[in-house]
Amino acid sequence: MRLDRAALLDPATWIASGFGAGFAPIAPGTVGSAVALLPYLGLRLAGTEWVLVACVGVFAIGVLVAQRVIDRLGSEDPGVVVIDEWVGQWLALAIIEFAVAALAPQLGTPSLPWVMAAGFLLFRVCDIVKPWPANWADRALHGGFGAMLDDAIAGVWAGVLGVALFYGLAAIR
Repeated sequence: MRLDRAALLDPATWIASGFGAGFAPIAPGTVGSAVALLPYLGLRLAGTEWVLVACVGVFAIGVLVAQRVIDRLGSEDPGVVVIDEWVGQWLALAIIEFAVAALAPQLGTPSLPWVMAAGFLLFRVCDIVKPWPANWADRALHGGFGAMLDDAIAGVWAGVLGVALFYGLAAIR
């Protein structure tokens, strides 16, 4: 399953691959998640609500471009498609940051690098383990929508786990 020259010239392939992150020879999902941190740093400055708007928009675009690459390669959820990691990663971080800000008196204010590290690691774990209903979406739904939805669900799980982590750490202080 290789991308031909036409696929490499197709903007949909570049968007689906997270602007090339999905071409990483080893662990493209992890590379895609790491690359997603960079635009998140800019997005977060606009506020959590705009991060969520971006998640919805990128999810919708992701369904279309992932489907195009899936059709071209004839493979469900190929490794080169990492735009789903972007949405999942952003959701995890937005949930954690929103909760940390809302619960600052109870949680304190962990530094941005700690929030980013926790969100990244928890998302990678949830994306790999796929807790329910992410595992259901991964098995039952196909095409671009299925590829996007399981990672979005994993991102929500990672966000909730991140909130629990910071709440737990605050409780033992």
